[in-house]
Amino acid sequence: MHSILIVDDEQSIRDSLTGILQDEGFIPVTAANGEEALSRLREEKPDLILLDIWMPGMDGLETLTKIRDHQPDQLVIMMSGHGTIETAVKATKLGAHDFIEKPLSLEKLLLIIQNALKLTRLVEENRELKAKIAKEHEMIGTSPTIIELKKQIEIVAPTSGWALITGENGTGKELVARAIHTLSQRNDKPFIEVNCAAIPEDLIESELFGHEKGSFTGATAQRRGKFDLASEGTLFLDEIGDMSLKTQAKVLRILQESKFERVGGNRTIEVDVRVIAATNKDLPNQIAAGAFREDLYYRLNVIPFHVPPLRARQEDIPLLANHFLAYFSKKEGREIKSLDDEAMGALVRYSWPGNVRELKNLIERLVIMIQGRIITRAQLPQSITSQQQVAAGQQLSSDASAIAADTFREAREEFEKEFLLRKLEENDWNVSRTAEAIEMERSNLHRKIKGYGIEVKK
Repeated sequence: MHSILIVDDEQSIRDSLTGILQDEGFIPVTAANGEEALSRLREEKPDLILLDIWMPGMDGLETLTKIRDHQPDQLVIMMSGHGTIETAVKATKLGAHDFIEKPLSLEKLLLIIQNALKLTRLVEENRELKAKIAKEHEMIGTSPTIIELKKQIEIVAPTSGWALITGENGTGKELVARAIHTLSQRNDKPFIEVNCAAIPEDLIESELFGHEKGSFTGATAQRRGKFDLASEGTLFLDEIGDMSLKTQAKVLRILQESKFERVGGNRTIEVDVRVIAATNKDLPNQIAAGAFREDLYYRLNVIPFHVPPLRARQEDIPLLANHFLAYFSKKEGREIKSLDDEAMGALVRYSWPGNVRELKNLIERLVIMIQGRIITRAQLPQSITSQQQVAAGQQLSSDASAIAADTFREAREEFEKEFLLRKLEENDWNVSRTAEAIEMERSNLHRKIKGYGIEVKK
């Protein structure tokens, strides 16, 4: 049952409203003035307050201001026998949900109360849903690279800066984009995602900009595009490297001018969006090959983020595995499963070419298919356990090469070459990121690569 605090200096009104609200199933509480109302609020929080404006001493508007100072989300409906438009506007600006004139129309008052409580319930459900979504898209990990990534997000998110997120498929680029949006000043506005790789080239303009009715065959009604839908919020352009040069040119123009026209239309629409782009491609190489516009790259790459592959943060694998075990066990209505030490060790040693997405899919499959509560190494796919046998052989071979060297210098060089090869591979053959990861000057690393005859893969 909902409680309602009635604040009015007239005893007859308090008594009348108390009886009516009790008959309607509410729990009425009364206060004769603003001071008494504030005292009541220190003891309990009613679902709604009916607050008279004209009271001796502290009037209703002053009381409303003090309520807002201590309880900003408190639902308040103002009442007045001398109401004016100016007073109603002032009360609304101070945070009142609604305004009703005396003598009170009981039918109208009950309708306002019901609508106000319904709106509060919807707001609370929306808050809970956002919290649930945020939990599902939480970035899991305590490795140094993930901690640093989270710090960068916290710094950048409250600003208006655009971002370009790079990383292999399945590393969690969308999670970074959502985290930036959630921590931004636009978090109460839309987060609109566009997978540029999944939309056919002949439809991407309509998808991004919308179209007018009859603009092409099949356009039976006007449709708003993603830029329009994301206005005042965040637009996430995923796999931006797969966008055609023709579309890139149009997107660049919109990003520069913040306005566009729908396909088949001639009305200019202005938008205010924060753009976050992501790609698994090496865009500088794409630019060199003529497949990506250099001006668009620099327009998007205001603040760069790189999401490391899972193999580069092995210490996060147990955290991720246990998180997914709990999530999918709950989703499927089963007892939470766990991995034994050998199984967890096997997951940690696996290279995860599909990154976090591959791990997530594997855990979901194990939760569904494995009947027991404990998952063993023998129950893991052979593709995971067999790869480790090969990797162990490769490790032995490289170690043996170093040991078989004739001199200490040769052994050190053999080890150093193998070390650089592995680190380059872990960092997608990006020399700058590798140099940063191993704390070596970029120019020095280039000399080492050239000296050892290492061919950097593109």
